[in-house]
Parts: sequence; C-alpha cells; structure tokens
Amino acid sequence: MMDGTAKIDPEGSWRVGVDSGGTFTDVCMFNQDSGQIAVWKVSSTPDDPSRGIAQGVEEGMSECAGAQGDPAAAIAYLGHGTTVATNALITQRGARVGLLTTEGFRDLLEIGRQKRPDLYDLFASKPPTLVPRDLRFGLPERIMQSGDISLPLDEDAVRAAARSLKEAGVEAVAICFLYAFVNPAHEQQARRIVEQEMPDVFVCTSHEIAPEFREFERLSTATVNAYLGPIMHRYISRLTPRLRDLGLPVPPHLTQSNGGVVRFEVAAQTPVRAVLSGPSTGVVAAQAIGAQAGFPDIITFDMGGTSSDVALMAQGRTAQINESMVHGYPIKAPMLDIHTVGAGGGSIASIDSGGLLKVGPESAGADPGPVCYGRGATEPTVTDANIVLQVLNPTHLLDGRMKVRRDLAIAAIGTMAETLGMGVMDTAQGIISVVTANMAKAIRVISVQRGHDPRGYALMAFGGAGPLHAVRLAQELGMSRVIIPRNPGILCAMGLLLTDLRADFSTTRLIPLEDRALGRICDAIQHVGDEAEQWFDAEGIPADQRRSSCRVDLRYEGQNYELSIPVPEGAITLATLTALKDGFAQAHERMYGFAVENERILCVTFRAEALGLVQKAELPRRALGGPDASAAITGNRNVWFPETGTFTPSTLYARDRMTPGMIFAGPAIVEQMDTTTLIPPGVTVHVDEIDNLVLELSDDR
Repeated sequence: MMDGTAKIDPEGSWRVGVDSGGTFTDVCMFNQDSGQIAVWKVSSTPDDPSRGIAQGVEEGMSECAGAQGDPAAAIAYLGHGTTVATNALITQRGARVGLLTTEGFRDLLEIGRQKRPDLYDLFASKPPTLVPRDLRFGLPERIMQSGDISLPLDEDAVRAAARSLKEAGVEAVAICFLYAFVNPAHEQQARRIVEQEMPDVFVCTSHEIAPEFREFERLSTATVNAYLGPIMHRYISRLTPRLRDLGLPVPPHLTQSNGGVVRFEVAAQTPVRAVLSGPSTGVVAAQAIGAQAGFPDIITFDMGGTSSDVALMAQGRTAQINESMVHGYPIKAPMLDIHTVGAGGGSIASIDSGGLLKVGPESAGADPGPVCYGRGATEPTVTDANIVLQVLNPTHLLDGRMKVRRDLAIAAIGTMAETLGMGVMDTAQGIISVVTANMAKAIRVISVQRGHDPRGYALMAFGGAGPLHAVRLAQELGMSRVIIPRNPGILCAMGLLLTDLRADFSTTRLIPLEDRALGRICDAIQHVGDEAEQWFDAEGIPADQRRSSCRVDLRYEGQNYELSIPVPEGAITLATLTALKDGFAQAHERMYGFAVENERILCVTFRAEALGLVQKAELPRRALGGPDASAAITGNRNVWFPETGTFTPSTLYARDRMTPGMIFAGPAIVEQMDTTTLIPPGVTVHVDEIDNLVLELSDDR
C-alpha cells in the first residue's frame, strides 16, 4: 500500500473510495487491472466538505494514478462515506419539519413507549423532539389492522395543514398514519396533496421508509428521515457537480448503515439509512481483512478522538439489526450491529461527586483539544495520560507535524493526583484503566449479552487510537490475539472499495409458523423477493452479479421482540418451516438461555437482502521473510508499564520498515503517521503476509 508519494501504473480503470472526516479526507484508490492500491490524504474543508472531497480525488488520481487531463476520467467506481447525517442529528441542526399523522396521535412522538433507558434517574433528559407541537397535525382518517378503510382521509384537512406548514416555513414534511404499512393509500393521497401545495419541500412517508409494524418506531424513523432529508440533499447537490466537473464518468455511490452502497440520488431520499455511514465502512474493511488473514471470528475496535465503535463478526459475517436507538432516536432501518461508547483519545478525565476517577463521555475535541496540545485546555484527557506515560511520543505526534507539551500534561494530571492522593503515574495509568473498562463494557454489549464469548475472538483494532489501547482492552476481556491492519487510520476509506451495492426490503405480516400457513408464508417471501428483483433491474445489475437472501423475524406468541432467522435457499416447502423453527430455537437459546418446545411461533416481518456484487480490492500478499526485525528499529524510549510499576526501556519500531515474517516482543512501541501501537511486556508480534501486526498475548495475564 502506498501513501501517494510515488506514482504507480497509470493504465487501467480505478475504483476509488473517499472517507471525509473532521480533520482529513482520505482517498483510497484500487487499480482493477493491476491490483495496485494507493492512498492520498488532504485536509478536510468543514465549511464545504465537497471541496475537500473533489480536491482529494483530483490530487490522488493525478499524483498516484498519473492521470492527465480529466483526472477522474479513469475512475470506474467511486464510493463515499460521510458523517453529514450523523452530525446533523447529534448537533440538532437538521431541517424544520412538519408532521401529518392520524387524528389523536400527534403527541406520540413525545410520549414514545413506557420503557425508559434510565428508569430510576429522576433527572434524565430526553433528546429534543424533532417536530414542535404546533407543526404536528392530527388528521381525520383511519385504516384498520386488516387494511380496510374505516374512515376516509379528509383531503381538505390535509390541504389546510399543508398550507399552515408552508406559512410556518418548514423544509420537510413527514407523513405517518396508522397501519400504513398494511395499506398505504392514505399516505399516498396525503403525499400528492402536500406536493401540490408545497412543491419545493422534502416529503417522506412511513410506508416507503419503514414498511413495518410498531407505530412509534415507524413514526420516529419517518421523522428523522425528513429531518435529515434537506441536509443530505444539499450536501449531495453540492458534491455531484464538483465530481462531474472533474470528469467522473460513472454515478457516485454513498455508504449506508448496512455496509452496502447506493447511488447518490437514492441516498438523498433515504438519509436515515446513512446515519452510520462512517463506522460501517470500517467494519466492512475489517471483515475483508479478517477473511484474507484467516480470522473469521473477530471483534472490531475503532477508537477515535471522541468515541469508540465496536462490532462482532462471527464466521466472517457481521450481525445486522433492523432497529436501533441512534443518538436517542429509535430508527427502523437495516444497519450493521455497531455499538458506540463515548471513550476516545480526547475523553476528559475528572473526579465525580463521590471522589472517584471518571473518564468521558465529555471530549476535549480538536480545539482546544488535550492539555498537551498547548492551546489553553486544563482538563486532562486520555491522550494526556498516554503522553505522561510516554506511550505516545512525549515531544511530537503525526511524524513530527504536531508538537506536544508533556510538562503541561504532567501538571494537569498532577493536580488531579493530589486530589485523589495518588502518584502522577498511577493516576495517568488509572485514566487508561478507566477508559479501558468503559470500552470493555461496550464490547460485552455486543458479545456476552448476545451469547458470544469474546475469548473466542480476535480483536481487530483501527482508528487513530485503537492500536494504542488494543492490548489493554484484550487483557480486560481475556482475549489472546490482537490484529492491527497496515493502515488503521484509512480503514474506512479502504472499506469503500470492499463493499457491494446493497438494498433491503421488508414487509410485516403476522402469520403463524405452521404447516397450514405455508401458502401465506410463501406469498410474503415472494413479495419481498420481487421487490429485490425490481431493484436489481432498476440498478442494471447483470444476472451473474445478483445475490439475494431472505430472513424472517420470529417470536413466540405473546413475546414483544423478535429474532431474525435466515430462510434456507431453494423452494419454500414444509422442510423450510422446520428449518426456521430449529433456527429460532437455537437463536433463542443463545440469546435468552432457553427455548420452549411446542410453543406457538409467529412470523412477524419478512425481509430480503439484495446484493449487486462488484470487483473488490485485494490486499497484496507478500512472501514471508526472515524473523529478524532489527531493520525496523528506530531507537528506544522509557515507557511506564503497570506490569513493572516503573519506566521501562522499550524498543521503538517504524511500521513502514516492517516486512512479512518479522517477529519481535514487548516491551515495544510501533510508530506510524496515523497511529501508535503499544506492545506491553509478555506480548509477541509477527507480521503476516498482508502486513497485519498479529499480537499474541501470553496466557499468564
């Protein structure tokens, strides 16, 4: 893998992935003909991200691919991952939204459900309601559970509500009526009227964005989609012409939360499906690297400056969920099962009211950042602790481009140490231990709580701070192997070149999982399968590149939540129903610790996943050389380790000097531009054929 400083084969067509972050925009390029990979980085442009993206593509193709004239003309595919939707939801900077719903239900958006995340917290705050009450209209209409119309839609009331919303200056309208997922007629009527009265607004109907039952979650999803719609539309409308002006000959694609990609125009209409666009690409890349390296069972650990994202991959596949709470808002949309915790390099350490050490979720951000940046911050962070312990270079970061002040970090942590009655180094290590415990808790959510033992998995760490904390986290969880990819900081951009086109379809139909219901079950599976085929045709995907699969959400009668079970390939027969029953019993046993024989099982929601296969980047494999790693040594540094209780001489290695086959042991530090890897005493490392660092932890932990 190259950093863009040397030119490579200019011939052939290129697949390009662009990941736009807050500090840097990463561009990863893959030559489909030669198999070569190159990386280019430019500074992001927060005022207009499209400018930095276009600059990165132009410079990357010119400098790395040797493209002349129109630099993007040789691009055969361009994928993009963005945090625009996520940031708009976090910062509450979405559009002004109006809501049309069934009469008597306009307050459902605030009432929600009885279940509360903090049941005994009298001071817990709810996320702001995205639609003010005066912009929510309950309209006379009623469709029954059967789909029959009990009360026709009052079109005059819809027209009057639309005119009121227009006068209020709303930018988007969400429409959600009861049982619209069974019969969408009223939502379709309301949409036509709103578009007549308000031709320039973004309109979202619940049956199009979330055609499933549970009215509150469906309402929340439609509202969030409307809230983000104008933001995403403006973003894409800026980026598209910039890429066109570069000479891009193919339609660009955007990553979704499910790890797949869709065309820009589709993403503009369904931004709620892209709220995890950024983290999902890192998981996709980790999945591909794990498969090539021979590690099908891994837990991904993506640690940045503010938060850490974790996901579990069993047998080479990351679990998918169909409903999640994202920044306090329920969303019914397919997404990779990624769990986030407020623990990053910039997480602030403090002392709580009980006199105990606390780390995060508050973050120092990039400006002023940690105390060691010397920009006026006074509250110590995780980065400051690593600077004090000299795990990080105590004088500079980013290969010398960023100077740091260890003396300021020592002073800040020293003040905290005095309050705690501890030594400075013990306090700094305490900060690391607390943030490690926070991250371990996040991993237990996606592993232990779902029936998986993390000790049977390898930990793959990436992101700017992931390799720095990976071993400590693995030790906390009893894991014995850690994998560090070659370029942890650009893994999300790499993931854009390793993902397929993807769409998901669903329909809710309550059907008992019984032999006499075989015909109805076949019809439901056929329905979502037909939707997948229509999508294949619309995307123009060749027949040999089409892949589809179906799942059914099942539950015991009387239960309130479902488990998604894959439908065996082939014709739907009575044997299929038996396989579904067996699969559900096994999943229920794993999740809840028991299964009930002869209990009635209900089919709830039928799902289809459609994949359009694309040529993917293959990580270059190199022959294993000798084990001697002395050529990669750059010096030594004293690092404070809890294992020794003092500063211990540690060997420094340069990642770019390492070659496959090298073997070395801790205490050591591996440095590269985008991250630092900590190798404590007792840990051995070898470099594999695709340049991963594979860390083996001793059994005596």
